[in-house]
Amino acid sequence: MSVSPIAYADSLRIGKIDFVSPDEIKVLLDIEAPDAVALNTGTPRPFPRINGYALVPSDQGHLVAQVEWITVERSQYPKRKGMQDFGLVDLPYPLRKMSLNPLGCLIYEGLDGDKERYEFRRGVEAYPTVGDPVLLPTQSQLRAIVESGKNRRVKIGISPLAANAEVRIDPDRLFGRHLAVLGNTGSGKSCSVAGLIRWSMDEAQKARGGSDPNARFIVLDPNGEYANTFRDMSNVRVFAVEPAKGIEQLQVPLWFWNSAEWSAFTQASARTQRPTLIQALRSVRDGAVDASATPSHEMRRFLRTVVSVIQIERNAGRPWANFPHPKNFFEKIKKWQEGLAEDASFSAEEVSALKAVKDKITAFASARGGQYPTYDFTKAEIDEFLSLVKSAHAAFGGSDVDILPIDADVPRPFTGDQLLRSVEANAELLNVSEYVETMLMRIRTILSDSRMKTITGGTKEVSLYGWLSKYIGDNQASNGTVTVIDLSLVPAEVVHIITAVIARMTLEALQRYRKLSRGKTLPTVLVMEEAHTFIKRYKDDTENQNSAAICCQVFEKIAREGRKFGLGLVLSSQRPSELSPTVLSQCNSYLLHRISNDRDQELVHKLVPDNLRGLLRDLPSLPSRNAILLGWASELPVLVQINALPELHRPKSDDPDFWAVWSGQTQREVDWAAIATDWQQTQPEQQNANNQAVGNAGEFDDDIPF
Repeated sequence: MSVSPIAYADSLRIGKIDFVSPDEIKVLLDIEAPDAVALNTGTPRPFPRINGYALVPSDQGHLVAQVEWITVERSQYPKRKGMQDFGLVDLPYPLRKMSLNPLGCLIYEGLDGDKERYEFRRGVEAYPTVGDPVLLPTQSQLRAIVESGKNRRVKIGISPLAANAEVRIDPDRLFGRHLAVLGNTGSGKSCSVAGLIRWSMDEAQKARGGSDPNARFIVLDPNGEYANTFRDMSNVRVFAVEPAKGIEQLQVPLWFWNSAEWSAFTQASARTQRPTLIQALRSVRDGAVDASATPSHEMRRFLRTVVSVIQIERNAGRPWANFPHPKNFFEKIKKWQEGLAEDASFSAEEVSALKAVKDKITAFASARGGQYPTYDFTKAEIDEFLSLVKSAHAAFGGSDVDILPIDADVPRPFTGDQLLRSVEANAELLNVSEYVETMLMRIRTILSDSRMKTITGGTKEVSLYGWLSKYIGDNQASNGTVTVIDLSLVPAEVVHIITAVIARMTLEALQRYRKLSRGKTLPTVLVMEEAHTFIKRYKDDTENQNSAAICCQVFEKIAREGRKFGLGLVLSSQRPSELSPTVLSQCNSYLLHRISNDRDQELVHKLVPDNLRGLLRDLPSLPSRNAILLGWASELPVLVQINALPELHRPKSDDPDFWAVWSGQTQREVDWAAIATDWQQTQPEQQNANNQAVGNAGEFDDDIPF
């Protein structure tokens, strides 16, 4: 015997609305409502259940709401449906109540064959009123709530609260507007990140008929977890400090670094060292330091730098400003006179032009002699002197175009030694040699450190074209879709700078791609593991920016502007409270694993604009592989059981198996000699000799503290 639609709808009723507000609906449950399992919804499922779903009939279809809490209150003895009351008045009786959070509307779209079709839409236009019935969703309605939405191309898991409905995401929404994967260590963040990449590539490969997708993922891996994660995928590029089979040498040349990164690394002071460093970078990128140049070329470059410095001084008003600036300018031009030495190869015109400049400097010195010298210059004197230096520069073959300083951040090749000589030369020109010694010492440190040499490299090993092709991906991603950059052994002194350079070069490359492609973008995803280390909030001190602050600023720029250039950002962090607020606020989607820290929970609650008080309370108790997906990538917040990854495809971030080693179930052999050899970068024979020397020393004196 078939059941009429009205009778079936009435069988789904579980109660009526007792209280309505924009963010909460309270429901008085019927006595007949299920108290453990609902059997009339298509398949048995638990009810009532925290964070489950309920429906309220409305003009548009059904209002969808999520269960926040369930309680029992003492009330009057209720009347059963269709029966007289029991004649008892005002006796206390336990009635069940629950609170709902309104989420959106479920619109009836008609029949698809013999099945009803629904579409979920976020937002509530009209609220119900007191006394309206509350219904349990059917199996098809429950699936429609979770599975609604267009372009849901990639399955990432199932929803235990919605009859195990498939949870699918739109890659454009997930990666195009930045994603934050947050959770405690061991909660499954790394597996989720690896799975999102892998499952997206699998679906894209199917869409292309089995050929490799034109995709680009760049994974910045501080702990070396992802080196073997994507090995089964074609042409995965892995870069590390120490190359091995299938792993290439990580190279981020010095000439990739911009002036801000150099200033942060050298800790250059804002008053003297930073201007000198920037001027040196301009010179060295323009080929001003060239051992093979002729004396005439060298003089032309020297005069060009002198013209640039005079223009800077004049624009700042220093030659006629208060003491000591005019004196400093006077000392500079006397120092420049030493560099105007003539050479036998100079032509008569060149010699004459140099003599005019030197005579003018001599005249300046004579006019400012005496017992009480004054160093003030007039504007006319400065303009005349600048005109003479420009004429000399022109006599040596220079032009006005040469005088315009090249951008200090243009990635043109130079060696570390060339930069060092350029800093020394420009410090002499600016008469600040004694003030740049500490900065020179830091530059010499990076040039002499063997660990850094392998990373920073020279000019011959790396070209800009080759680096972009290998690290971001060649045309049509023919050399692979995933780049894994292992930062685990990068020296602590430069790890933030190296990370910042890679991220910045990626963004600037995509900016120029869009410029040359008439507005088209090249979709690329930058994944930052352990993001709280590299995107850490910092004090806004523009005078003294350290390497960590520079690194964070790069990611803040990517978070703000990356979407316009096709660069998506995926952050994975166990301490969201330490992340930059700017970056977090630009993330439109969140995948929240277990979070137990109070500060982190508080931050997540502030970040999420949805009415999710009940759902977010699950965060401290979520098991591994379970997460809450919310934001732009999901039509509504949903609890997801993430797809399981085979052990072979998981990042190497498993918990240490203490008991298995202690009890002998697994073996752990230790060869400290091999580790020492690798660590000290010595030959095995030399290491054995060192070990033997230590052993022999111990035989003579047991008290020597080795």
